[in-house]
Amino acid sequence: MDVLYFAWVRERVGLPREVIDANLNTVMDLVELLREREERYVLAFADLSVLRVALDQKLSDFNAPLTDVREVAFFPPMTGG
Repeated sequence: MDVLYFAWVRERVGLPREVIDANLNTVMDLVELLREREERYVLAFADLSVLRVALDQKLSDFNAPLTDVREVAFFPPMTGG
């Protein structure tokens, strides 16, 4: 699946996107896999309350299943103005 990072999440991870090929059940499983990789992912995903996630461009939550998901995007909450 494609994993996309936006705004300061991208800055902390150091990549705009990457492909993850793993058998994962939920978004949280993906987060844990990423945190195990390197410190930069630990920093990016340290406080999930300041992150949002979209699955195939639909806002979701960290407990959502990844079955048949092709794209996961992580980003901070947006505000208008």
